Amino acid sequence: MRFNMKENLKITIIQSSLVWENPEANRQLFSNKIAAISEETNLIILPEMFTTGFTMNASELAEEENGETLNWLQREAKKKNCAITGSVIISDLPILTGNNNYYNRLFFVFPDGNFKTYDKRHTFTLAGEEKTFKAGNEQVIIDYLGWKIYPLICYDLRFPVWARNTQNYDVLLYVANWPERRITAWDALLKARAIENMTYCIGVNRIGEDGNVHKYSGHSAVYNVLGEQISTLNFEEEFTETITLQEKHIESNRKHLQFLNDRDDFKLE
Repeated sequence: MRFNMKENLKITIIQSSLVWENPEANRQLFSNKIAAISEETNLIILPEMFTTGFTMNASELAEEENGETLNWLQREAKKKNCAITGSVIISDLPILTGNNNYYNRLFFVFPDGNFKTYDKRHTFTLAGEEKTFKAGNEQVIIDYLGWKIYPLICYDLRFPVWARNTQNYDVLLYVANWPERRITAWDALLKARAIENMTYCIGVNRIGEDGNVHKYSGHSAVYNVLGEQISTLNFEEEFTETITLQEKHIESNRKHLQFLNDRDDFKLE
């Protein structure tokens, strides 16, 4: 065990429908769901673009980084005394300046209000995301309660090199708006990322229908380092579930199997 690593990490996944392009309504929606969590948890995970749905209407919906949604996340994290994460549309300049860059930005907010961010690396070209959002280029490993957490966003799931566990992280985390028509790929790739990286792999997806009439069927899940699903199987409706991740599960299996010792040595450019 690493020094000061919490033996168990309790994570709560919230699978929900979203109100299309309505940040205020979605913040209230998730405030209610967070308030209803009765058991202790260390980390609450919300979907991708949880305030708006997966929209390209960034010029109308983007917030500055220190905007209302970050302030809301900080209030909720302090209230529940846990970390909260999810992604939001962010502008790098004050809105309507005319030269804005927009980002699909994940916030990981700690219980004390401090936060880390990750900008989605792989913009979804099938939906034209690259025409609206600037891609990130930095991997972010978050140290929380001694656990090393690697957060990624939706389409990043299709690119195993970006997720390759060269930094001995413990948890791989995806927030998503992954459509129903390709849900078989979501299920398979989450499981594969857990197995090949010998890590817990968490995927939190939305349900319902968005303003573009795309349907979402959830399938939010948590897999252990052996690729075994340890969350409730394939719910396609709204649910909140708290799952315990165990440090001893990671350490014992990595020590016994030693698959990560045989990984290829490479550097991302």
